[in-house]
Amino acid sequence: MATESVVLVTSADRVSTSRIPKWVRSFGVQIIAALIIGLGLGLLAKYTGSTEESPTGLGATLKIIGSSYVSLLQAAVVPLIFTAVVSSIANLRQVSNAAKLAWNTLLWFAITALIAVVIGIGLGVLIKPGAGTGMAETGEYSGRTGDWWAFLTGLFPKNFLGLGASTSVVDGTATTNISFNVLQILVIAIVVGIAALKVGKLAEPFLNLNASALAVIQKVLWWIIRIAPLGTIGLIGNAVAVYGWDTMGSLGKFAVTIYIGLVLVLFVVYPVLIKSHGLSVRQYFSGVWPAVQLGFVSRSSIGTLPLTQRVTERSLGVPRAYASFAVPLGATTKMDGCAAIYPAVAAIFVAQFFGIQLDLTQYLLIVLVSVLGSAATAGTTGAVVMLTLTLSTLGLPLAGVGLLLAIDPIIDMGRTAVNVAGQALVPTIVAKRQGILDETLYNAPRTAQPFTDDDAAESAPSELADTRA
Repeated sequence: MATESVVLVTSADRVSTSRIPKWVRSFGVQIIAALIIGLGLGLLAKYTGSTEESPTGLGATLKIIGSSYVSLLQAAVVPLIFTAVVSSIANLRQVSNAAKLAWNTLLWFAITALIAVVIGIGLGVLIKPGAGTGMAETGEYSGRTGDWWAFLTGLFPKNFLGLGASTSVVDGTATTNISFNVLQILVIAIVVGIAALKVGKLAEPFLNLNASALAVIQKVLWWIIRIAPLGTIGLIGNAVAVYGWDTMGSLGKFAVTIYIGLVLVLFVVYPVLIKSHGLSVRQYFSGVWPAVQLGFVSRSSIGTLPLTQRVTERSLGVPRAYASFAVPLGATTKMDGCAAIYPAVAAIFVAQFFGIQLDLTQYLLIVLVSVLGSAATAGTTGAVVMLTLTLSTLGLPLAGVGLLLAIDPIIDMGRTAVNVAGQALVPTIVAKRQGILDETLYNAPRTAQPFTDDDAAESAPSELADTRA
């Protein structure tokens, strides 16, 4: 009787699921619908008097939903990076030409970043986003800044977890904030992974434990990613309610310039690279699009990492042993949006705003910082830090950073989407060039549902019950 009841419930579940149209179950459709709903609710909140300082009930709800979703993603960042990088290095044992793959990956990271920063410089010179804005100068910027010494000293972990704490006292109340240094965690994971390979057989239990921990963390992240449409409503709604179109007005030319650059890289440069390697552009975009959408709304390359790796392996046909190395590395260092296009256009904006003429040497410095600087900002994770690093290298006033902070969240959506697309592009290109890309899988029809394999695995016990019955 117990077995029969299981069969009945399973059958009912299948019938109810089959009645839902396939397009409704598509992750991409759900994200687009959430974007539209979030936009509508955000506009409603804004025009009913919601502000950042005094939000209405709707505005506060949108903010809580969005911030809670981002917090869920961030909570898994530290264990995800450590276990993913250690596993990726361990998986290189299964690849015969591991050193060549690693070198080619870094080379293509640099090539695509170089193309992106040249586009950014070209747009900045052509459109002149900082000329005639009519905005008042701000005071000296006092936020976090990036510099090369901080990058070098940041390579050395202060503790095993790469964690830090800062305490501030306001009105007699002490508040302690815990933060993590992504760059230090990356260094720790690389050292541990290499050490495990050198130890050999004795390290197998550790690597098995790490692989199990990674699987558990990824499962939790899958659950978080599944509720991305809900998080999207809160994130988009809050952005519209707080920043709206009014804030965009004075910096509209700058924002448009950035998005033109992002569109050129995503829809012109990347397709050209894909096509030049004999691959279908349509298949690339249909495969990577779920991760691009999640990156757009979450504004977190690391939070999108599990989905980026999933589509890179199972939609684009990159071998798991290589993808598990290249994608986690790219999620922390491969940022064509944040570390190439944005700092190039923003630096030119600041120079034009303050009436400073840039010479050829300074333009070359922008290229150098953008190609190499993404690694320098891995520890602080932010385009704002990348911008301060660029401005300080060029000797431009850091006060210009404050001008751009108002619309940073809106621009960050597009930047992260391009970052994620590039993090899947490079492993695909390198795998194709090395002859290890599964082109049958790459050209296979898409289901538009990145969780299909998980659903099948979770339904396996029910199918077994049916067989036994």
